[in-house]
Amino acid sequence: MISVNDFKTGLTIEVDNSIWQVMDFQHVKPGKGAAFVRSKLRNLRNGNVQEKTFRAGEKVSKAHIENRKMNYLYASGDAHTFMDNLTFDQMEIQTNQIEYELKFLKENMEVTIMTYHGETLGVDLPNNVELKVTETEPGIKGDTASGGTKPATVETGLSVQVPFFINEGDVLLINTSDGKYVSRA
Repeated sequence: MISVNDFKTGLTIEVDNSIWQVMDFQHVKPGKGAAFVRSKLRNLRNGNVQEKTFRAGEKVSKAHIENRKMNYLYASGDAHTFMDNLTFDQMEIQTNQIEYELKFLKENMEVTIMTYHGETLGVDLPNNVELKVTETEPGIKGDTASGGTKPATVETGLSVQVPFFINEGDVLLINTSDGKYVSRA
């Protein structure tokens, strides 16, 4: 058991028979009434985000999540195959479990697979991934002064707003939390 006063971003807890990851939290001490902790939690089973308020000092169960480094190998129909880097064991994850993550996954990419008592919860991506631009309009000389953006499609099919100077074939750094362009790689 862990006190809600000890919340940290990224902590995994078990509340209402679900596994939650603390995304954000705030200790509130109102002038009148008891103190409480306002938190923003993400359900690791279905990805839903929910705001939940706990009384100060309330105890919740800590969920021990096992993280395994694995390589994404290939997609076969509705299943995606991953291989453990140490034991070479392979596991399959269904498309509906990792729909958002598929926008950033490419073959042979190393990711972390999160499991809880043998149940696969999902894929934890790196903060930024390198993806190659497969389609975009060519930049026109002089357009960079305005600081505008144009749409570009990367190798995984994700559409990203990029600066005008980006061309087809460029490798970009994309933020996996919001799917936005960071820089050229």
